[in-house]
Amino acid sequence: MLRHGVSDGSSGAAAAAHAKVKPGSDAVVIGSGPNGLAAAIVLAEAQYSVTVYEAQDTIGGGLRSAALTRSGYLHDVCSAVHPMGIASPFFRARPLDRHGLEWIQPAYPLAHPFDDGSAAVLQNDLAATCAGLGRDGRAYNRVVGHVVRQWSDLEPLFFGPPRPPANPIHAARFGLAALRSCSGLARAQFRTVKARGLFAGLAAHSVGPLDRAGTAAIGIVLAAAAHVHGWPIPRGGAQSIANALSRHLANLGGTVTTGRRIDSLAELGADLVLADVTPRGLLRLAGEKLSGGYRRALEAFRYGPGVFKVDWALSDPIPWEAAECRSAGTVHVGGTLEEIEDAERAPFASRHADRPFVLLAQPSLFDPSRAPAGRHTAWAYCHVPHGSTEDMTERIERQVERFAPGFGACIIARSARGPADLERGNENLIGGDITGGDNSLKQLFMRPTWRHYATPISGLYLCSSSTPPGGGVHGMCGLHAASLAVRRR
Repeated sequence: MLRHGVSDGSSGAAAAAHAKVKPGSDAVVIGSGPNGLAAAIVLAEAQYSVTVYEAQDTIGGGLRSAALTRSGYLHDVCSAVHPMGIASPFFRARPLDRHGLEWIQPAYPLAHPFDDGSAAVLQNDLAATCAGLGRDGRAYNRVVGHVVRQWSDLEPLFFGPPRPPANPIHAARFGLAALRSCSGLARAQFRTVKARGLFAGLAAHSVGPLDRAGTAAIGIVLAAAAHVHGWPIPRGGAQSIANALSRHLANLGGTVTTGRRIDSLAELGADLVLADVTPRGLLRLAGEKLSGGYRRALEAFRYGPGVFKVDWALSDPIPWEAAECRSAGTVHVGGTLEEIEDAERAPFASRHADRPFVLLAQPSLFDPSRAPAGRHTAWAYCHVPHGSTEDMTERIERQVERFAPGFGACIIARSARGPADLERGNENLIGGDITGGDNSLKQLFMRPTWRHYATPISGLYLCSSSTPPGGGVHGMCGLHAASLAVRRR
């Protein structure tokens, strides 16, 4: 696939031959994504001497930013909007603001346009969102409002490994709705095209067919997070989150070494190793030392669909027909519930949707550091079959043009990346899967780790998004894995 713009640092992965790591670290973390950095920070807080090894030339994993199109235009290489970042108990408990992290809250977290020129809007205020949904406002309050009001009680369910809830009544009420499919809940609770479409777009973040059990949970939690914490973007791009985590780690005495690929545990001199890798990566690191049963569990781990991503340098803001979209940090481009259902079903049937569901962010509307004065950037992706080689650029742009006539004329330059491109820049994105594995209920609750994070090898832990609570920028997988390691030692 033709790629435009500068490298994101993937050339650092080419160095495969290294001498054994010299002893001197109490602990080693492999990978500098948000979970790897979180794990390193927890270990450093517990007075461990920690070294993080990153194969790429820049830190961050999914938290990288680069000039992918033209000089002066700053794009997020993977993640862009971070509702779970600002909501994360791990992030909230660390002084990341002292290390340069500043959250920006767009006027609206999300807008969802329709063909008649209108849009459904997810606002920070719950009551305002309900009012905007008209006769479905009461239903929305019934489905999402309960989670907003009980967020503090339910938060451990969202960010922790499976465990008995602190408040069984609130958890049971949430669970009755969350375990349903998006399709079933949307049709049972909402009557209008707008409310159903809005909820379908939220649930589509699950990266699965919307008639699959449990997809409603993602829609409910993301909607509630907007009302409790907002859907912020970091000033200066996603890289600023990784940089703040790294600086905090350095303050605690930890170090990060980039351009250093670890191919085998035999290279490491530490007794404690936390690996921010997927099951496939763990097999590469320790396959010969793993028991047959555990190795087979890792081999059976299922990865989800891939994504096709486009970044644009723009001469002007996207000319959305619905005015509300011009004030939203995120725009879900997909139309009705039925359209989104078809688009999200396609990757699981090895199809490429003609009208893909497009997740789009427009950070330069709220953060002028992303583009030259008067210019703009935008970021978008759609879901495609695992490992797809299809170029979805034209279909993505056609979808945006559908709701923003004249969009094509605003494009100065673009960077298009498919699953193979994304995996080359970040080995955890197997086949373009950005969530650490297929999000089926079975796999969500039965991750292939012994007691969630530990492995059969003493001192070796898995801390990636392939462990609970799963994908997203929150650092909680690293927190839980490192906390378990500290308790055991």
